[in-house]
Amino acid sequence: MEARQVKSISDAMAIVEERKLTHVKVGLFDIDGVMRGKYMSKAKFFSSLERGFAFCDVVLGWDMKDQLYDSAKYTGWHTGYPDAPVRILPHTCRDVAGEEGMLLFIAEFAKGAESLCPRGVLRRVIDKAGKMGFSAMAALEYEFFLFNETPHSIREKHYRNLETVTPDWFGYSMIRNSVHSDLYQDILSMAETMDFPVEGIHSETGPGVIEAAIAVDSIAEAADKGALFKTFMKVLAQRRGLMATFMAKWSDDYPGQSGHIHLSLQNQDGSSAFYDPSQAHNMSQLQRHFLAGQQCLMADFLCMIAPSINSYSRMIPGFWAPTDATWGVENRTTALRVIPGTAKSQRVEYRLGAADANPYLALAAALASGLYGIENKLEPGEQVTGNAYEQAHDASVALPSTLWEASQKFKQADAAKRYFGKEFVEHYALTREWEEREFRKHVSDWEMERYFEII
Repeated sequence: MEARQVKSISDAMAIVEERKLTHVKVGLFDIDGVMRGKYMSKAKFFSSLERGFAFCDVVLGWDMKDQLYDSAKYTGWHTGYPDAPVRILPHTCRDVAGEEGMLLFIAEFAKGAESLCPRGVLRRVIDKAGKMGFSAMAALEYEFFLFNETPHSIREKHYRNLETVTPDWFGYSMIRNSVHSDLYQDILSMAETMDFPVEGIHSETGPGVIEAAIAVDSIAEAADKGALFKTFMKVLAQRRGLMATFMAKWSDDYPGQSGHIHLSLQNQDGSSAFYDPSQAHNMSQLQRHFLAGQQCLMADFLCMIAPSINSYSRMIPGFWAPTDATWGVENRTTALRVIPGTAKSQRVEYRLGAADANPYLALAAALASGLYGIENKLEPGEQVTGNAYEQAHDASVALPSTLWEASQKFKQADAAKRYFGKEFVEHYALTREWEEREFRKHVSDWEMERYFEII
């Protein structure tokens, strides 16, 4: 049996027996999109498939550096950090690249903890779309920088003077992908082995930066694939003595790293809900409503798309990242890019997305805002033509400029509570506020250089 043929509990047990495995890998994704997991014995795995297992709920109560949130209601010292129920998802079974025969299964929080689980948040939005008569298709594109560094060397250097794997600006370089063909082939092979196939991969503009476009799939599968790609791209890099970063912006000198989202809706019969050849740009009325919803709620949902302090360093004019909730047709300077095509390819690209976003939450935000536009029959603002960075835009499409501002808008947004649940909105907002407060505790190099002598 092939790993991706596994669909049921009995299938999962059968493939483990067939491969004579003593252990498998089980992992889940936390609030920041970091994969947390373990090797699990066959006996424990079989038991967990049928009855679930327990995972300390601190995974929902700490940040990406394992520091405990100081004001979380769901979990904390006041609850004693108990175990939370987790279910294993047999259909997520995958071979693990570089570990011959080993299998990986994705898990997710269940019952009470499900309200805070990023995968659960996305599923609730998907269920809403289903009730409205739609299914969503999605594809993620990621830009990431590669360095000739290790986890030890970057710390020894204090993250300064890092050496990129290639020099200079050389986007779409045939030289780079030929000289380093073994690296590119390893990435492609890993992606095929683990079923997040890469549709296209190339050098981007900047030293050591690569862009990979993951093939389109149902939105739930697209989220799994995006989250796994980010995790195992880092694994592959470190095995080769390299480091990969998906920071939104690691240097003042180069563009930020995007995590663009391509999204479309299908009707229940499988036909495109976005394609109407009788309309301008093949945009159906429903696609216009969807687009308008994304535009309308972009500011309110921004902290799900731009979740870190660093995210906002990317959102500056002229560096390929949108600065307002604008839209255009085949316009890469706008936040939303309508891509006219056939019934199969008509879609919206949510270009505001950054590489540091949790794929489950970014996709949930992009889909929920579109559904909001359909439900309320919204119409988008005026289309932007030409360079959006050089044009003045209405104040209604302005975006928060800091994570703190974005988190305040998010926790006050009625639409967020409606689509994601009040418990998640409250919890997620406090995690972003925590991130901002942690940032304020530290004095930056910029502040030292600017103020130490002069002020």
